[in-house]
Amino acid sequence: MTEAVAALVPAAGVGARLGLGPKAFVRVGGRPLLAWAVAALAPWVDQLIVAAPADALDEAHAIARAAAGATPLRLVAGGATRQATVQRLAHATDATFVLVHDAARPFLDAETVRACVASVRLHDACSVGRPVADTLVRTRDGAPVDRSVLTAVQTPQGFRRSLLLRAHAAAAEAVGEAATDDAGLVRRLGVDVAWVEGGAHLFKVTGPDDLALAEAWAAARSAPAAPRCA
Repeated sequence: MTEAVAALVPAAGVGARLGLGPKAFVRVGGRPLLAWAVAALAPWVDQLIVAAPADALDEAHAIARAAAGATPLRLVAGGATRQATVQRLAHATDATFVLVHDAARPFLDAETVRACVASVRLHDACSVGRPVADTLVRTRDGAPVDRSVLTAVQTPQGFRRSLLLRAHAAAAEAVGEAATDDAGLVRRLGVDVAWVEGGAHLFKVTGPDDLALAEAWAAARSAPAAPRCA
């Protein structure tokens, strides 16, 4: 039997920078951010595990259930930090492999999900990312930074679940040790993380400017195709 893949969706953030309540419930193109993420993942995984604020589990379940289709779904309460939330999500499934995807990245496409599933089965750890396009300099002195060796990290990130749990346990034991993404914790174990090509569409909705951009993307996706000339 094929080893199962679960999608872990941390959606427990309070959305302080947006100021519109829990970020997972903020609507883009008429749909909550959580619904976008779940709908993108559901066709390609065996199980969905969603973390939401403890006082909003019912609302999150209703949104996720409507977007998940026939894919099995489970809700858990988020932790005090994203790192704690992902650890809870990983403990809530027995799938061999997991994909961790931020609910705040609504425009995940099927090709990227399939590429992540294939990569994690082959390498045990992978992360979506894209090359840095902007010119970069050091703030203190304006010295240029070689952008050719840099990658902007996106999600999903895929892991053998046992490896992800080991990485989180090691980080919890190290006082003050944290990372802004799970792949960083895995690398601290000395494990290589494979790269999957991402894109501009996988941006994260963090502040008001990102929300405006997301609305524009959603409108463009729903606009009818222009007729072709004969």
